[in-house]
Amino acid sequence: MDKIEQKIIETIEQNREKIVEFGRDIWHHAELGYREFRTAEKFNALLKELGMQVDEELAITGAKGYLKPKGSEGPTVAVIGELDALPIANHKDTNPETGAAHCCGHHAQLTATIGAALALSVPEVKEALGGNVVFMSAPSEEFVDIDYKNGLRKEGKARYGGGKCELIRIGAFEDIDVALGHHSDTDNSNDAIIMNCSSNVFVNKTVKFKGRKAHAAGFPHKGVDALNAAELALHGIALQRESFRDADTVRCHGYYLKGGDAVNIIADDVVLEYCVRAKTMEAVIDANAKVDRCFKAGAIATGCGVEIETLPGYFSTQPCPDVSALEAALAAAGEKKPLRVKEVPASAHITGSTDFGDVSAIMPLIQFYTTGLTGELHNNNVEVVDEDIAYILPAKLFALTAYHLLKDGAAGAKHLVDIYEPKLTRETYVDYMEKMLGTTTVEMDPLPILED
Repeated sequence: MDKIEQKIIETIEQNREKIVEFGRDIWHHAELGYREFRTAEKFNALLKELGMQVDEELAITGAKGYLKPKGSEGPTVAVIGELDALPIANHKDTNPETGAAHCCGHHAQLTATIGAALALSVPEVKEALGGNVVFMSAPSEEFVDIDYKNGLRKEGKARYGGGKCELIRIGAFEDIDVALGHHSDTDNSNDAIIMNCSSNVFVNKTVKFKGRKAHAAGFPHKGVDALNAAELALHGIALQRESFRDADTVRCHGYYLKGGDAVNIIADDVVLEYCVRAKTMEAVIDANAKVDRCFKAGAIATGCGVEIETLPGYFSTQPCPDVSALEAALAAAGEKKPLRVKEVPASAHITGSTDFGDVSAIMPLIQFYTTGLTGELHNNNVEVVDEDIAYILPAKLFALTAYHLLKDGAAGAKHLVDIYEPKLTRETYVDYMEKMLGTTTVEMDPLPILED
């Protein structure tokens, strides 16, 4: 361990209570995507206390705090923490004002970002960096609350459902060369995981079937049942699954937002939220077209109308060609007490999705997980059981990885940028997102009502 690594670790350990208290506070004040105003204010205030220039209100609540002045010489590394939580109303620590809970672990990565900022702001450490570090907060990683996000889109306040997607669109990543990402995990057989595999692409859909009300027992023939249209469409999707290639890891899933008004009324207004995922951009375009076809078929077969509103979701994560900076960070963090580290290699694939994937499409992304939580993520049983592993370890790994990328004249960051092959440019990324964004409509075409 060199003296800068030692200084980073000592600084984080000396600030342990401040870092942990930040994590506890965010845990108890969870907020939903694009509405994380209190969380953002607390994050920004701490960066300002460290003397940083902070660009605020990026994609509504996001921010960028610059360790050195903008335009400083050398590559720039972004340490990224997410602001939002999940709408889980029955967790014991749910925020009563928002109905949200941090059963996603985002409070831990945001806390780690603050811990890294404390360490890298030490003058001795800062001077050892041959480039800049940006501490970035990103809103709305959880792709939920779609009606609200569609409302923001129609108001012109945010175009995409994912916060990093929106940050890419508005150019917030234009001065970043390498991104660092973290996520919490509940598999406490490990302390840390090198997460360097691909993930699924997805698109999100709001599907509205329009029928005609009638008395369900007395005059069902006078109605046009939107619920039947939806059921038929879902059956069509189920039958379509054999057309999906196994290699494309396609997933189609959703739920009813509205299924009708009463048991004795033919439903005239049925709404589904649906998600289509696949391993590649090409595969998700194919699966999305097949799913749309089923929704339209259900409407046509029953005489209903349907409106299919598609919102582009997240891109596939591109494995990083060199994670040696993270490996060096893990070695330093575990020098006194060896860490239990698992590596998920580039050859692996997960069928979940993250908007870190979108970042990885345009620049190299080094991503790791840490544990310290129990329960099942996205469930109401998530708890923080080891604050050192949940908050302090990722802070060290963020700071140490940034240091290893930027030490020796930023040799590590420069090498990584040289060998990385972008999947998309910002322009082609936005072009893809815009092509997936849109509304398809089939007009209602019921038969004439037979008179009694």
